Amino acid sequence: MSDLPKCPKCSSEYTYEDGDNFVCPECAHEWPKVAAEAVEETKVFKDAFGTLLVDGDTVTVIKDLKIKGSSSVVKVGTKVKNIRLVDGDHDIDCKIDGIGAMQLKTEFVKKV
Repeated sequence: MSDLPKCPKCSSEYTYEDGDNFVCPECAHEWPKVAAEAVEETKVFKDAFGTLLVDGDTVTVIKDLKIKGSSSVVKVGTKVKNIRLVDGDHDIDCKIDGIGAMQLKTEFVKKV
């Protein structure tokens, strides 16, 4: 595991040192090592297609999702309004009409 910081522009973990700078090979962003210590890490949430997600967005489920401990299924195309992004195993806290409170992963949703 590398101790180097992630790229502040694209969140790539493949950064490397070049003299007094850090460099991201994916987006070619360069930033000084001194500034990297002051940058606070914030997690970037993206949907299955790479679109940035923020609290309050509306998303659509892109795959049938089985609900643990139940015979119910969240069907593909289900619209989920007013999502809340959280750190943890699942990235989204939400309420789905007819089902109730749920936690979803960003890899199974598309921003509307």
